Amino acid sequence: MPAPALFPCRASTPQSPPHPPPPPLPSAARLNWRRPVPLVTVARSKSKDEASFTDRILDYIEGGPKLRRWYGAPDLLPKDGGAEDEEQEPSDIEEPRDAVLVTNGDSEMGQMVILSLILKRARIKAFVKDKRSTEEAFGTYVECMVGNMEDKSFTKKALRGVRAVICPADDGFFSDLIDLKGVQHIVLLSQISVYRGSGGLQAIMNSKLRKLAERDEEAVLASGIPSTIIRAGSMQSTPGGERGFDFTEGVAAKGRISKEDAATICVEALDAIPQTTLIFEVANGEQKVTDWNACFAERMKKGEELV
Repeated sequence: MPAPALFPCRASTPQSPPHPPPPPLPSAARLNWRRPVPLVTVARSKSKDEASFTDRILDYIEGGPKLRRWYGAPDLLPKDGGAEDEEQEPSDIEEPRDAVLVTNGDSEMGQMVILSLILKRARIKAFVKDKRSTEEAFGTYVECMVGNMEDKSFTKKALRGVRAVICPADDGFFSDLIDLKGVQHIVLLSQISVYRGSGGLQAIMNSKLRKLAERDEEAVLASGIPSTIIRAGSMQSTPGGERGFDFTEGVAAKGRISKEDAATICVEALDAIPQTTLIFEVANGEQKVTDWNACFAERMKKGEELV
């Protein structure tokens, strides 16, 4: 018996040519999701609007070629063809600034941010260390950038066409004096409150990370680019979309937040561009957010925007 169609509204006709298998789920994300039954038998009780982050990603994985057509993306390139030719592009070509650049693209948080951006149908660039594995995971949804951050010609090429940068880790990225000319918005996911709130041996272990986080925040504030600094609670490898949020001042030092939820906030922040810099704390809590634009507007109205 043939498997039921996963996307009945866009089901393939019998004449449709075969397509390659869908890209695999990144290893970091696979570790967080426990599905004891085959994917094709998973029952979804929620409506489309209420679907969790995990369910939507499952739709992405299961849909494969259908979802690529849905998003208007081309099929995956063969492993031994086409990808390297892109390196020959002239470096002086002007591009529309419609891309989002993700730093640490092959980290766990970076991958979750990328998955959220794919669901938003965004054009994505990502700084990665392992280009091949990232391309195998995300296919043509992501333009992978590998190179030396101290090489100005590389960073100029990487930032071509980029309208916003999401930095999902405290790694000193912004403190390396990168030329961000033309970037319209920076979103920084910071653990500085967690590092400052730790004590004893944990504080000693976090001392280097705390310095990197402080340097990143200082560099973002000094850049003059509209920025959103999200000071999140301790990151947890738990499913997202199951709890609400808490934006109370001081909550990040002791609170916890799902990594999936943190990735969602980073992506939702992209279009809520402050005039200068918006800084707020967040952890999982009881507040349900149905309108993120209104949520960010409220954060600014409460005076959390620096002027």
